[in-house]
Amino acid sequence: MYPLYQYIGKKTKCKEIPIAFPYQHQDFQPGIEKNMYPRPISENPNTYPCGKLTGKVAFITGGDSGIGRAVSYLFAKEGADIVFVYLNEQEDAYETESHVKSLGRKCLSIMTDLTKEENVIKAVSKAVEQFGKIDILVNNCAVQFPQDSILNINDFQLKTTFETNVFSYFYTTKAVLPYLKKGSSIINTASITAYKGNKQLLDYSATKGAIVAFTRSLALNLVNQGIRVNAVAPGPIWTPLIPSSFSAEEVTTFGTDTSKVPMMRAGEPFEVAPSYLFLASDDSSYMSGQVLHPNGGDIIGS
Repeated sequence: MYPLYQYIGKKTKCKEIPIAFPYQHQDFQPGIEKNMYPRPISENPNTYPCGKLTGKVAFITGGDSGIGRAVSYLFAKEGADIVFVYLNEQEDAYETESHVKSLGRKCLSIMTDLTKEENVIKAVSKAVEQFGKIDILVNNCAVQFPQDSILNINDFQLKTTFETNVFSYFYTTKAVLPYLKKGSSIINTASITAYKGNKQLLDYSATKGAIVAFTRSLALNLVNQGIRVNAVAPGPIWTPLIPSSFSAEEVTTFGTDTSKVPMMRAGEPFEVAPSYLFLASDDSSYMSGQVLHPNGGDIIGS
């Protein structure tokens, strides 16, 4: 196991600079997990399945890598069959699908662009055709494009960020909802940026704030149908979105700002996945419209 973070001898006026990850960058989003070093940790070998999702079918967007992959693995361990949708990361998707199947569960991977509603409808139809139902929806896909000024955010970036991070959640929820029943669960991926903001991620933070509001409103809208809607707002997590978003230099200190992350390190995807499992299972049967915060110790007010 590689160290979660280390200190090297690059000096500032006060102290050594903490280095979390090696110098690296990918030129396109949402990034390729197989090209990252070190690879994100997607699975906790010390977890023991309890059958919390036995007989369930989960539909997960952005499930090929990062948090979506970790959620796919944990849900599969707990007895769920998995449908995950991804944009174009075929090697990552193949790895995720193969591992889910090695865990003894069925898995369907679908490559498509979820910013187009017609694509979402087709993907959901494929899932229902193969599995006959959907019990859990995890809206998780996202992009982010850091900019130092709002003046640098052009129309294309703004539309891409909102279409990926917000519109796809609406489209997928609309397509899946007719198949959900009493006891079903919808889980949306928000972010700490919805609460704290981020000076480089103005449009991304705005989309995550929208997801929190969407979660709370949809929870109220569906409560009489017995469908729960919650969200997870991770802090800095080591996923392909990081080297594909930030410069190689910024990657080296990702998650180590103690003013933002008391634990002084980025999280791993497997550390976030249990929040999704809790919200997907009957363990959270008295929760809806809520947000969980796996973020390294940063205290968040509602």
